[in-house]
Amino acid sequence: MYTNTVTLNKQGGDKQVKIAYQYRIKPTKQQREIIDNTLNMLRCQYNYELAQRFEWYEQNRCSIDRCPLVCHFPELKEKPTRFSQQASLKQLKVDRPWYKNIHSQVLQEVPKRVEIAFTKWLAGDSKGKKSGRPRFKGVGQYKTFTYPQFKQHHFVGNKITLSKIGKVKVIVHRPIPDGFAIKTVSVTKKANGYYVTLSLDNQTVPTTKPDFNPDNIVGIDVGLIDFYVDSDNNRIAAPKHLRTAEGKLKSAQRKVSRRKKGSERRKKAIKKLGIQHKKVADTRKDFHFKTVKKLLDKYDVVVVEKLNIKGLAKTRLAKSVNDAGWGQFISILTNKAENAGLKVVAVNPNGTSQECYSCGHKVKKPLSQRMHNCPVCNTNLCRDLNAAINIKNRGAHGLKAQHMSSKTSP
Repeated sequence: MYTNTVTLNKQGGDKQVKIAYQYRIKPTKQQREIIDNTLNMLRCQYNYELAQRFEWYEQNRCSIDRCPLVCHFPELKEKPTRFSQQASLKQLKVDRPWYKNIHSQVLQEVPKRVEIAFTKWLAGDSKGKKSGRPRFKGVGQYKTFTYPQFKQHHFVGNKITLSKIGKVKVIVHRPIPDGFAIKTVSVTKKANGYYVTLSLDNQTVPTTKPDFNPDNIVGIDVGLIDFYVDSDNNRIAAPKHLRTAEGKLKSAQRKVSRRKKGSERRKKAIKKLGIQHKKVADTRKDFHFKTVKKLLDKYDVVVVEKLNIKGLAKTRLAKSVNDAGWGQFISILTNKAENAGLKVVAVNPNGTSQECYSCGHKVKKPLSQRMHNCPVCNTNLCRDLNAAINIKNRGAHGLKAQHMSSKTSP
């Protein structure tokens, strides 16, 4: 797993880069039991604190939109907050001593997760977009806990020291980059084992690489037949990972359906199904990373479309769109480019397939028509290549306008 965010320092050319590296861990049998028990106790605490929020909400809201001039108002209860619920954890460890087996800061992360979920439901996120009503976590549905503070010397070689768990073996498939410090550590239980995710931070990374060339630019048009076609007429066929694995997934799903609910055999069948799905997801992610590397090794600027992927995922092409994983690909491309000092530019997708790249004339055509034939300038080429060239031209125009405005600004 790899993600990163970038923040520019106020003083000038350096930027703060935050990335996440995920490693598989090999806990002992006793350590696996501790991790499983910790997750289960955190799940129970999450459900309890979420129930507190729902109880407050139901008792303090009113479905009546009008009332007499003289009426009685019930006494309002104090609203549970992240900090009030964190303060109650001290008494929790007195009433339930087994909660002392959880690191205090790990336990304090639970009210934070509850508040985020509850706030997104009532008020929405920073953009005002609301989420659905938070759900209680069933057995096995609470899969991650986080140590918000971590000391660098607790991760040495192939061993990581986790409070209340002990030293755990780590499969270090790649070293931590020089200059990065570990900020937080998350432990996750997946279908095929246990993982740790290290949040890394480096505050002195150059914003752009020294030999950055804005003219070394390419536009890419993503699709379902070809994963993408670029403006230099390079194509990568869509691998269709889910379609390829459908036979194995259906077989694993049938085994789950045949098992008796609640039985050990059903649990094993569910685990095998989860492993199959994870293999598909991991294969797709690996393909995305390798594809991104090929692009960034060759080009300094990559131009993509601002696609409404969530909207496309609600159409009859939903299965193919989700199988392609465009959102994940663009996210990886953006993160990797920022970390390498390169650029990814997103442009408006409207009309990229219809406009002729040569003369600008609009040639309306259905999705089934794969060739672009312009009656004005007699241009004849693949519609995806035409779109990719239009995307590149829009990105180049945007970069030029941005460069001119930066020159004229005081």
